[in-house]
Amino acid sequence: MSMIKISATDGSGAFDAYVVEPAKKPAGAVVLIQEIFGINDAMRAISAKVADLGFFAVCPDLFWRIEPGVDITDKTEAEWKKAFELFNAFDQALGIEDVKATLAAARTLPGCNGRAGTMGYCLGGRLAFMMAEHSDADVNISYYGVGLDGLLDDVDKVHAPLLVHIADEDKFFPPEGRAKVVDGVKKNPKIAAYVYKGADHAFAREGGVHWDALSATIANGRSAEALAAALA
Repeated sequence: MSMIKISATDGSGAFDAYVVEPAKKPAGAVVLIQEIFGINDAMRAISAKVADLGFFAVCPDLFWRIEPGVDITDKTEAEWKKAFELFNAFDQALGIEDVKATLAAARTLPGCNGRAGTMGYCLGGRLAFMMAEHSDADVNISYYGVGLDGLLDDVDKVHAPLLVHIADEDKFFPPEGRAKVVDGVKKNPKIAAYVYKGADHAFAREGGVHWDALSATIANGRSAEALAAALA
Protein backbone atom coordinates (compact mmCIF):
# COMPACT_ATOMS: atom_id res chain seq x y z
CA MET A 1 0.00 0.00 0.00
CA SER A 2 1.14 3.52 -0.70
CA MET A 3 -0.03 7.07 -1.35
CA ILE A 4 0.33 8.73 -4.73
CA LYS A 5 -0.18 12.35 -5.78
CA ILE A 6 -2.63 13.20 -8.56
CA SER A 7 -2.80 16.62 -10.19
CA ALA A 8 -6.22 18.25 -10.33
CA THR A 9 -7.34 19.03 -13.87
CA ASP A 10 -8.32 22.59 -12.95
CA GLY A 11 -4.76 23.43 -11.92
CA SER A 12 -5.69 24.06 -8.29
CA GLY A 13 -3.17 21.63 -6.86
CA ALA A 14 -2.70 17.93 -6.21
CA PHE A 15 -4.41 15.42 -3.98
CA ASP A 16 -3.53 12.10 -2.38
CA ALA A 17 -4.84 8.70 -3.39
CA TYR A 18 -4.44 5.55 -1.34
CA VAL A 19 -3.22 2.62 -3.48
CA VAL A 20 -3.12 -1.11 -2.80
CA GLU A 21 -1.58 -3.29 -5.50
CA PRO A 22 -2.65 -6.82 -6.44
CA ALA A 23 -0.25 -9.72 -6.12
CA LYS A 24 -0.36 -10.52 -9.84
CA LYS A 25 0.06 -8.12 -12.74
CA PRO A 26 -0.91 -6.93 -15.27
CA ALA A 27 -4.27 -6.16 -13.73
CA GLY A 28 -7.15 -3.74 -14.04
CA ALA A 29 -7.78 -0.91 -11.59
CA VAL A 30 -10.74 0.07 -9.45
CA VAL A 31 -11.13 3.67 -8.33
CA LEU A 32 -12.86 3.44 -4.95
CA ILE A 33 -14.99 6.47 -4.17
CA GLN A 34 -15.30 7.31 -0.50
CA GLU A 35 -18.30 7.83 1.73
CA ILE A 36 -18.67 11.06 3.69
CA PHE A 37 -16.09 9.84 6.23
CA GLY A 38 -12.97 10.23 4.09
CA ILE A 39 -10.33 7.57 3.51
CA ASN A 40 -10.99 5.76 6.78
CA ASP A 41 -10.55 2.20 8.04
CA ALA A 42 -13.60 1.06 6.08
CA MET A 43 -12.24 2.37 2.77
CA ARG A 44 -8.79 0.96 3.48
CA ALA A 45 -10.35 -2.44 4.21
CA ILE A 46 -12.31 -2.34 0.96
CA SER A 47 -9.11 -1.39 -0.87
CA ALA A 48 -7.37 -4.44 0.56
CA LYS A 49 -10.22 -6.71 -0.53
CA VAL A 50 -10.27 -5.28 -4.04
CA ALA A 51 -6.52 -5.89 -4.33
CA ASP A 52 -7.07 -9.43 -3.03
CA LEU A 53 -9.57 -9.93 -5.87
CA GLY A 54 -6.74 -9.14 -8.27
CA PHE A 55 -7.16 -5.45 -9.06
CA PHE A 56 -5.35 -2.23 -8.26
CA ALA A 57 -7.35 -0.32 -5.65
CA VAL A 58 -7.03 3.46 -5.88
CA CYS A 59 -8.94 5.57 -3.36
CA PRO A 60 -8.65 9.37 -3.83
CA ASP A 61 -9.02 11.93 -1.04
CA LEU A 62 -12.05 13.79 -2.40
CA PHE A 63 -12.36 16.21 0.51
CA TRP A 64 -8.86 17.60 -0.07
CA ARG A 65 -10.16 20.98 -1.20
CA ILE A 66 -12.00 21.36 2.13
CA GLU A 67 -9.81 19.42 4.55
CA PRO A 68 -7.10 17.01 3.42
CA GLY A 69 -6.73 13.67 5.14
CA VAL A 70 -10.23 13.25 6.63
CA ASP A 71 -10.41 9.92 8.46
CA ILE A 72 -13.49 9.54 10.68
CA THR A 73 -16.11 6.87 11.46
CA ASP A 74 -19.87 6.55 11.88
CA LYS A 75 -19.59 5.79 15.59
CA THR A 76 -20.15 9.18 17.26
CA GLU A 77 -22.53 12.10 16.91
CA ALA A 78 -19.61 14.49 16.56
CA GLU A 79 -18.21 12.51 13.63
CA TRP A 80 -21.60 12.40 11.91
CA LYS A 81 -21.90 16.16 12.35
CA LYS A 82 -18.49 16.70 10.78
CA ALA A 83 -19.26 14.25 7.97
CA PHE A 84 -22.43 16.12 6.99
CA GLU A 85 -20.62 19.44 7.16
CA LEU A 86 -18.04 18.08 4.73
CA PHE A 87 -20.77 16.66 2.49
CA ASN A 88 -22.61 19.98 2.38
CA ALA A 89 -19.40 21.85 1.52
CA PHE A 90 -18.36 19.35 -1.16
CA ASP A 91 -18.49 20.48 -4.79
CA GLN A 92 -19.70 17.43 -6.72
CA ALA A 93 -18.74 18.81 -10.12
CA LEU A 94 -15.13 19.27 -8.98
CA GLY A 95 -15.32 15.90 -7.26
CA ILE A 96 -16.21 14.22 -10.53
CA GLU A 97 -13.24 15.90 -12.19
CA ASP A 98 -11.01 14.56 -9.43
CA VAL A 99 -12.41 11.04 -9.91
CA LYS A 100 -11.79 11.33 -13.66
CA ALA A 101 -8.20 12.41 -12.94
CA THR A 102 -7.83 9.42 -10.63
CA LEU A 103 -9.22 7.09 -13.29
CA ALA A 104 -6.67 8.37 -15.79
CA ALA A 105 -3.84 8.04 -13.27
CA ALA A 106 -4.92 4.51 -12.34
CA ARG A 107 -4.73 3.41 -15.97
CA THR A 108 -1.07 4.45 -16.13
CA LEU A 109 0.10 2.76 -12.93
CA PRO A 110 3.00 0.36 -13.57
CA GLY A 111 1.43 -3.06 -14.01
CA CYS A 112 -2.06 -1.80 -14.88
CA ASN A 113 -3.53 -3.31 -18.04
CA GLY A 114 -5.16 0.01 -19.01
CA ARG A 115 -8.66 -0.94 -17.89
CA ALA A 116 -10.24 0.90 -14.98
CA GLY A 117 -13.63 1.34 -13.36
CA THR A 118 -15.18 2.93 -10.32
CA MET A 119 -16.92 1.61 -7.23
CA GLY A 120 -18.43 4.04 -4.74
CA TYR A 121 -20.40 4.09 -1.52
CA CYS A 122 -23.00 6.61 -0.26
CA LEU A 123 -21.70 9.91 -1.66
CA GLY A 124 -19.32 7.75 -3.66
CA GLY A 125 -22.26 5.72 -4.92
CA ARG A 126 -23.77 8.87 -6.37
CA LEU A 127 -20.47 9.84 -7.97
CA ALA A 128 -20.06 6.36 -9.45
CA PHE A 129 -23.48 6.74 -11.08
CA MET A 130 -22.39 10.12 -12.43
CA MET A 131 -19.15 8.62 -13.72
CA ALA A 132 -21.17 6.03 -15.63
CA GLU A 133 -22.98 8.87 -17.38
CA HIS A 134 -20.05 11.22 -17.94
CA SER A 135 -16.77 9.27 -18.19
CA ASP A 136 -15.07 6.50 -20.13
CA ALA A 137 -14.75 4.14 -17.15
CA ASP A 138 -14.98 0.49 -18.19
CA VAL A 139 -17.43 -0.37 -15.40
CA ASN A 140 -19.12 1.54 -12.56
CA ILE A 141 -20.65 0.22 -9.36
CA SER A 142 -22.87 2.28 -7.05
CA TYR A 143 -23.59 1.19 -3.49
CA TYR A 144 -26.56 2.99 -1.86
CA GLY A 145 -25.98 6.20 -3.75
CA VAL A 146 -28.05 9.15 -2.58
CA GLY A 147 -30.37 11.24 -4.77
CA LEU A 148 -29.93 9.05 -7.82
CA ASP A 149 -33.45 9.86 -8.99
CA GLY A 150 -32.15 13.32 -9.88
CA LEU A 151 -29.64 11.80 -12.32
CA LEU A 152 -32.04 9.81 -14.50
CA ASP A 153 -32.16 12.29 -17.38
CA ASP A 154 -28.74 11.11 -18.55
CA VAL A 155 -29.09 7.32 -18.21
CA ASP A 156 -29.05 7.02 -22.00
CA LYS A 157 -25.43 8.19 -21.84
CA VAL A 158 -24.36 5.06 -19.92
CA HIS A 159 -22.36 2.92 -22.36
CA ALA A 160 -20.42 0.67 -19.97
CA PRO A 161 -21.83 -1.71 -17.34
CA LEU A 162 -23.34 0.03 -14.31
CA LEU A 163 -24.44 -1.86 -11.21
CA VAL A 164 -26.70 -0.06 -8.76
CA HIS A 165 -27.03 -1.58 -5.29
CA ILE A 166 -30.07 -0.14 -3.47
CA ALA A 167 -30.99 -0.63 0.20
CA ASP A 168 -34.72 -1.30 0.55
CA GLU A 169 -34.86 0.56 3.86
CA ASP A 170 -32.38 3.35 3.12
CA LYS A 171 -33.18 6.17 5.52
CA PHE A 172 -31.18 8.63 3.41
CA PHE A 173 -33.03 7.86 0.15
CA PRO A 174 -36.86 7.98 0.27
CA PRO A 175 -38.84 5.03 -1.17
CA GLU A 176 -40.34 7.07 -4.01
CA GLY A 177 -36.86 8.11 -5.16
CA ARG A 178 -35.60 4.54 -5.07
CA ALA A 179 -38.61 3.35 -7.06
CA LYS A 180 -37.94 5.98 -9.72
CA VAL A 181 -34.37 4.73 -10.08
CA VAL A 182 -35.37 1.08 -10.41
CA ASP A 183 -37.92 1.99 -13.07
CA GLY A 184 -35.84 4.66 -14.78
CA VAL A 185 -32.78 2.50 -15.51
CA LYS A 186 -34.78 -0.30 -17.16
CA LYS A 187 -34.55 1.34 -20.57
CA ASN A 188 -30.77 0.95 -20.64
CA PRO A 189 -29.54 -2.68 -20.85
CA LYS A 190 -26.11 -1.63 -19.60
CA ILE A 191 -27.59 -0.84 -16.17
CA ALA A 192 -28.59 -3.42 -13.57
CA ALA A 193 -30.34 -2.26 -10.39
CA TYR A 194 -30.58 -4.58 -7.40
CA VAL A 195 -32.73 -3.96 -4.32
CA TYR A 196 -31.73 -5.58 -1.01
CA LYS A 197 -34.74 -6.33 1.15
CA GLY A 198 -34.46 -5.32 4.79
CA ALA A 199 -31.13 -3.58 4.24
CA ASP A 200 -30.45 -0.02 5.40
CA HIS A 201 -28.02 2.58 4.10
CA ALA A 202 -24.38 1.44 4.29
CA PHE A 203 -25.30 -2.23 4.60
CA ALA A 204 -21.96 -3.19 3.03
CA ARG A 205 -19.79 -1.20 5.46
CA GLU A 206 -18.28 -4.03 7.47
CA GLY A 207 -18.31 -3.13 11.15
CA GLY A 208 -20.71 -0.25 10.51
CA VAL A 209 -23.93 0.33 12.41
CA HIS A 210 -26.07 -1.04 9.53
CA TRP A 211 -23.82 -3.89 8.41
CA ASP A 212 -25.90 -6.65 6.79
CA ALA A 213 -23.74 -9.68 6.07
CA LEU A 214 -26.17 -11.44 3.73
CA SER A 215 -26.98 -8.40 1.60
CA ALA A 216 -23.32 -7.36 1.50
CA THR A 217 -22.16 -10.81 0.45
CA ILE A 218 -24.68 -10.97 -2.40
CA ALA A 219 -23.91 -7.42 -3.56
CA ASN A 220 -20.16 -7.91 -3.33
CA GLY A 221 -20.41 -11.12 -5.35
CA ARG A 222 -22.27 -9.32 -8.11
CA SER A 223 -19.68 -6.55 -8.02
CA ALA A 224 -16.78 -9.01 -8.22
CA GLU A 225 -18.32 -10.64 -11.30
CA ALA A 226 -18.80 -7.28 -12.99
CA LEU A 227 -15.23 -6.20 -12.22
CA ALA A 228 -13.81 -9.46 -13.51
CA ALA A 229 -15.80 -9.22 -16.75
CA ALA A 230 -14.85 -5.61 -17.44
CA LEU A 231 -11.30 -5.31 -16.17
CA ALA A 232 -9.60 -8.66 -16.66
